[in-house]
Amino acid sequence: MADVTAVPDEPGQPPALSAPVFVAAASQSIVREQIITPFDVSGGVDETGKVVAINYDKLVDTFGSKKIDQALLERFEKVTGHKPHRLMRRGMVFSHRDLDLILDKYEKGNHLFLYTGRGPSSDSMHVGHSIPFEFTKYLQEVFNVPLVIMLTDDEKFFHTPKLSLEDCHKFALQNAMDIIAIGFDVKKTFIFIDTDFVDGGHGGAFNKNVRVIGKRTTINQIKGTFGFGDSNNIAEFGFPAMQSATAFATSFPFIFGTNTKQVAKIPCLIPCAIDQDPYFRQCRDNAGKLGFVKPALIHAVFLPSLRGAETKMSASDSDSSIYLSDTDKQITKKIGNAFSGGQDSRELHRQLGGRTAVDIPFQYLRFFLEDDDELERIRVRYESGEMESGELKKRCAGVLHEYVGAFRKRRAAITVEVRDLFLRPRGLEWGDRKAEEELREREIERLERRLAELRAV
Repeated sequence: MADVTAVPDEPGQPPALSAPVFVAAASQSIVREQIITPFDVSGGVDETGKVVAINYDKLVDTFGSKKIDQALLERFEKVTGHKPHRLMRRGMVFSHRDLDLILDKYEKGNHLFLYTGRGPSSDSMHVGHSIPFEFTKYLQEVFNVPLVIMLTDDEKFFHTPKLSLEDCHKFALQNAMDIIAIGFDVKKTFIFIDTDFVDGGHGGAFNKNVRVIGKRTTINQIKGTFGFGDSNNIAEFGFPAMQSATAFATSFPFIFGTNTKQVAKIPCLIPCAIDQDPYFRQCRDNAGKLGFVKPALIHAVFLPSLRGAETKMSASDSDSSIYLSDTDKQITKKIGNAFSGGQDSRELHRQLGGRTAVDIPFQYLRFFLEDDDELERIRVRYESGEMESGELKKRCAGVLHEYVGAFRKRRAAITVEVRDLFLRPRGLEWGDRKAEEELREREIERLERRLAELRAV
């Protein structure tokens, strides 16, 4: 099998995806392309002036990633022994870079680690934020590997004029407690806040990698990838090197050890929303030239806003979001006001049926309802007109009551002391892959012998 480092670099960078580019285009034509960057997400505008939903197939073509197809899902299940997560089964985790190579390495018994993160822009996270962390928790349990979570308080400060560095750091401390409440294993998870870790006593190796990556990255590369111009501050230009450094195991010697030649071979898998991909295109472009393994990525779609699928849920807009701190009453009210794919009248709805593709309560069920069979029954009933919008919204609200309610209970148990333990640089535990494989093989042999005994009776 090909090694991750042997994979050719991606083709040339896609055109700059910055808001100013599209604003200029809009002045010449009513048609506007969708905007997907780490800083701005919205659907395009068609010839009639209507805002349209985000086209994820087009993003795969634009970004140059690969679709997660049925064959890859089957290989994932075969190699890991685990049923793919509901987000994978339903196409919400839809795209990847080198997930197939990660599976090759895992199958051979090699180690890997996970890396994800969040930019703390507010003190309250919403359910759209929890989804990628829930998926990351699933991957950690499946692969039984260490996880590094980066909270980029500095990035939010660089990019958001109205926020002070103190604000962003305070948000990061709060967000860390929310993230821990997803259910991560403290023995296998290290969370760090940029301004604390980089300036602390354990950030030396990390800082070294930042400098090495920064020297290799040109201003033109950053401009081409992020659409930055002369008005962007110099800190914004430098930050991608920091986000890249976290993808290399040598940045964390207290976790992976100090044998840099061996540690540099440990691959990283990054579960993230598709808007973060530009950061890691830069990282992958430079990794092999610096002796690092290219990080692999697995991309998720955005949880749509309550207002419609044209944009994602936003923490700064309470009417578009369901917060993890919302009460059942608040959730019920918000779902009741969510954009519906039902028809204008009961008679017309029974005749034409509901439009699940644009119905936000149904889309939320695709994200949060575990039972595939129930989801399909709801889809059939709603699209046939048998189920009305009110009934669908009631079921959606009930699922979210359960999801958010369970989170609130876990969150109440997270103390400052628990948070500080996750934030402390330390060694992490993870399974012995070869021992696990041997145990699994022995269990299969035991079951086969038992089956043979039953057949002989």
